[in-house]
Amino acid sequence: MIRVRFAPSPTGFLHVGGARTALYNYFYAKHCGGKFILRIEDTDIARSTRESEQMVLDSLLWLGITWDEGPDVGGQYGPYRQTERINIYKEYAKKLMDTGAAYEVYASAEEIKVLHENLMNAGKAPHYSKEMFAAYDTPERRDDFEKKGIKPAIFFNMPRKEYSFNDGIKGEIKFKKGSLGDFAILRSNGFPTYNFAVVIDDMLMKITDIIRGDDHVSNTLKQLAIYEAFDAEIPNFAHASTILGPDGKKLSKRHGATSIEDFKIKGFLPEALDNFLALLGWSHPKGKDIMSISDMIDNFSIDRMNSSPAIFDETRAKWINGHFIREESIDRITELSIPYIVDSGLMTYTQAESNLKWLKKAVDSVRKGVLTISEIPEKLKVYFDEVEPSLIDCSDEKFRKIAVCLKNMTEMMENMDAWNPKEIIDLVKRALKDNKPDRKCFYGCLRKVLTDQDEGPELVDIIFLLGRTKVMNRIDKAVGKL
Repeated sequence: MIRVRFAPSPTGFLHVGGARTALYNYFYAKHCGGKFILRIEDTDIARSTRESEQMVLDSLLWLGITWDEGPDVGGQYGPYRQTERINIYKEYAKKLMDTGAAYEVYASAEEIKVLHENLMNAGKAPHYSKEMFAAYDTPERRDDFEKKGIKPAIFFNMPRKEYSFNDGIKGEIKFKKGSLGDFAILRSNGFPTYNFAVVIDDMLMKITDIIRGDDHVSNTLKQLAIYEAFDAEIPNFAHASTILGPDGKKLSKRHGATSIEDFKIKGFLPEALDNFLALLGWSHPKGKDIMSISDMIDNFSIDRMNSSPAIFDETRAKWINGHFIREESIDRITELSIPYIVDSGLMTYTQAESNLKWLKKAVDSVRKGVLTISEIPEKLKVYFDEVEPSLIDCSDEKFRKIAVCLKNMTEMMENMDAWNPKEIIDLVKRALKDNKPDRKCFYGCLRKVLTDQDEGPELVDIIFLLGRTKVMNRIDKAVGKL
């Protein structure tokens, strides 16, 4: 069975690059009928927090990503937080030491730094070896460590040989002999280094496929060597393309919103963001730009992932989001809009609830013109702002006919039995037929009278949602005494 994992570090909000990796793993697992595992890599004690962990989990759930095994749901291969697996890493480090594949290092961090500087100054690659550390491994040093309660670091004895693997996206990748020296797998504080912990976890959790960003390609060399030392089956690797900003540089905060929380606050729909992120390095076999999650799952495959860098274009993200806003049910769009409407001061939660039927129609009338939910309050102001229309200049015969037509409309409005879009459209048609004004000019003038704007929602929606009294009062002020 296919088993994939997403393993975030809980040091802040979920970045869009991490979210894309999670989506690809989730899609692949679901497409293959496999399992998606969530593992928390929290060994960076100084920066990792449970609050950040929860923020990451919340963002994944908001995107519609669920997991079969993880820290909150458990599973056969737990625990799923690395800080709860420390004894496991120590056990496997000892196994490597027993076979000679790893060894203790009694040099201090400062002494190792000096070794590094000496190698660099000599024009050599900073590759460590067991022989380099031998001078520090003395009975006196061991005795001193024991008295002070200091544990030696454990280094992996890196074989000097060529390594290669077949990347599912990039093809064959080779590492030349001697590309890397020995490296730490267990620090003196007992915590594992990244490349050691990730291999032990993936090995014990029976991960079959690893889909991750291509910034991890260089890590693969260390991981291959550790797998080999345990004579373990090596999973399939696929390294997704780098995400770049519009300027061609690696995506960062200077490019604007980069976390899932940022896009949630901006008013993106999760399914729209899923759609956008999926296309940053993968393409639908039919070339679709708009897709449901089920469509992406059904058609996802690693061979359709692109190795070329992907450009993070927020304009395109908004275009996709706008499409989903227009197609989604008005009930949901209104529900999502209410917090923004309340924050803008247009309505209270109580008012929104009491006038929900009207609010749905109002939101429906403006959603064609927005790209994010957060833009809706600004568009709704047309129904809340007070307008003092200017008096129509009736000295011009064209505008006098328009004024007469508007006046005729208000007279008919007084006698309307029902106030609904159909009746309003019929009323406007009768007024136009009876008075025959310049129609283009009439519609522009009517919009200006009612909203003091040159564009906005459909006129029939404006008239219906403003209500009979407001519409008649504004027209009366504009036409004056004819």
